[in-house]
Amino acid sequence: MRTRLVSLSLLSVVALVAAGCSSETTPQAPPKKAALVIAQGGLGDESYNDLAMSGFTAATKEKGVEGQHIESSDVVAQGEQLLRRAGTSGYGLVIDLEFSHGEILPTIAAAYPNVQWAFLNNKIDGPNIASVLFAEHDGSYLAGALAAMMTTQTGNPKINADKKIGVIGGTKSVGIDKFLSGYIQGAKDVDQSIEVLTAYSNTFGDPTKGSQLAETMFQQGADIVYHVAGGAGAGVIEAAKKNNRYAIGVDDNQDKLAPGFVLTSVLKRADLGVRRVVDAYADNKPLGGQVINLGLADGAVGLTDFEFTKNEIPETVRTKVDELKQKIISGQLKVWNVIDQGYPAWLQG
Repeated sequence: MRTRLVSLSLLSVVALVAAGCSSETTPQAPPKKAALVIAQGGLGDESYNDLAMSGFTAATKEKGVEGQHIESSDVVAQGEQLLRRAGTSGYGLVIDLEFSHGEILPTIAAAYPNVQWAFLNNKIDGPNIASVLFAEHDGSYLAGALAAMMTTQTGNPKINADKKIGVIGGTKSVGIDKFLSGYIQGAKDVDQSIEVLTAYSNTFGDPTKGSQLAETMFQQGADIVYHVAGGAGAGVIEAAKKNNRYAIGVDDNQDKLAPGFVLTSVLKRADLGVRRVVDAYADNKPLGGQVINLGLADGAVGLTDFEFTKNEIPETVRTKVDELKQKIISGQLKVWNVIDQGYPAWLQG
């Protein structure tokens, strides 16, 4: 019996030694790496870039992916250089937030077929490219309808007698005009006689320019101005507060930036889109050629809950906005999409 116990003990020692040798000789798989290319306006815009970055940071941490962001002072001009560098830096996934890169990405992705690429806001073809699309036009439609109904409200000191509202885009491009067209359509569907002033800041990082454009619109009679201009939109919000008017924020919940002066914000949950891509990559799920569509029904776009302005928006108006939302979700109401349908006659020029 004693001999048997000794033999078993020796076998146990041999097994432990073998296991130790095995762990020392078996190489550990390197951690997965992912990069996020920051768009114009940079981090600190309290909008699109910051929201996407929050989703990227959370997802990479939860999934054990090594994450890094890539930022440039001129992300448009340096686009090809940035993407090629990312393709050779060991990243298995590169997520691109910059809309202007859509033209060069197919060529870059083809040159680095072992990298998974993801592009937000437009459909880009390629066997190793995933596209993440948002229904920004639907959320903007609701904002336009809300603004149109509010601009005729009496008894509100922030509302004047003119049936005018405004919208400021960052650049003249289909990616931005997708917001503008939805906003204008929503307003005109409520009241064809409402005038919608439009302008472009041609920057996503200059609050002063946003403020100047908004000031001009307020002086021309607009009482509500929607911005789709990234960091430049901070100036629009400040101008609304200064002039006792309303701004409408974009992408993230910007209501808190000037409580009571931001009527609502058009949410575009870039963080959800980024998380969806990182999760798939970490779980070894196919990404190439995929198109991920996110909209009102997913909670990825829509309006905020009027935390600071609810008492200033009549219940009938809030009810009507919710009815329009449900009609869009059900397919009963179609909102124009300039990316898929081109420019309507009322948005030409």
